[in-house]
Amino acid sequence: MKLEWENKIAAPDAAARAAAQARWDGLAKPLGSLGLLEEAVVRIAALTGCADVRIPVRRLLVFCADNGVVAQGVTQTDDSVTAAVAHALAAGESTVCAMARIADCAVVPIDVGMRGFAGASGILDRRIRSGTADITAGPAMTRAECLRAIQAGADLAAEYKRAGVSILAAGEMGIGNTTTSSAVASVLLNRPPVQVTGRGAGLSDAGLSRKAAAIETAIRVNRPDVDDPVDVLHKVGGLDLAALCGLYLGCAQHRVPVLLDGFISAAAALCAVRICPAARCAMLASHVSAEPAGAMVLGALGLQPLITAGMRLGEGSGAVAALPLLDMALAVYHSSQTFGHLGIAPYVPQK
Repeated sequence: MKLEWENKIAAPDAAARAAAQARWDGLAKPLGSLGLLEEAVVRIAALTGCADVRIPVRRLLVFCADNGVVAQGVTQTDDSVTAAVAHALAAGESTVCAMARIADCAVVPIDVGMRGFAGASGILDRRIRSGTADITAGPAMTRAECLRAIQAGADLAAEYKRAGVSILAAGEMGIGNTTTSSAVASVLLNRPPVQVTGRGAGLSDAGLSRKAAAIETAIRVNRPDVDDPVDVLHKVGGLDLAALCGLYLGCAQHRVPVLLDGFISAAAALCAVRICPAARCAMLASHVSAEPAGAMVLGALGLQPLITAGMRLGEGSGAVAALPLLDMALAVYHSSQTFGHLGIAPYVPQK
């Protein structure tokens, strides 16, 4: 699979990157003074092959799926909450929807595997199966199902590219998915579960212990192969993670910038980069999650977050929160306030 995706993903455009950097350096401000915001614009230019960076059309894709591991008492609520939040997303009533209205970003909930879900207006159907199995007893899904979920995510990147979307934000909704994400992170980072497992939606000490123990059991039972990210995803991951992984691969292939959300979304991104390192070119880190492995996974990806705010909501909320920052960066980038316009000498790099 690595070779397959490497053949699909072109290298970033060096000329567009250089032109975008020159544009920043010509603006009447200290060199590099907008930090990661400048870097984000330059990376988008390199990805798209155009230094005239604009992001007028945005979509937040929220992949919704249920996880059988909730049977192990690793969450405060049962998986009926996943469908309830999916309905709220479709109705524009979920937390992230209020944020998305400020960011001028449409929200698209996608069913990739909610348990017993019969479909509903406003929820995109990319269903693979009715929830995953309990990873403490065996694989979450078959390898074939995992590959179908990855392809579903990649296909959505292509669809939204054809529809004229200029940037995507990645989100997820699924009770139990901090457990599956922690399991994936434990394997890919070669860290013991206790180091990468957090409280999710507010577990007690006892709940946190059950969660770490469930992940330890899942890894022992399934023996996922760290050198095969698809093996890791299908054995101890989830359908939302697999679809997100595919979305990132598809965004890199079709030259669509994509904002990662928090820990769950970043764990899926790490799978994508392990499948094909070139996929990183499309990724922008919105924020660093308050989950213990949030910073670890971003470090493994070599990405720095635009926001450090202790967020851990999910649903793509961090990705949406980063959009106004990019808007402000682009307002400066496209301004006429160059050194020449103001009649002052430009800054030059000093050794």
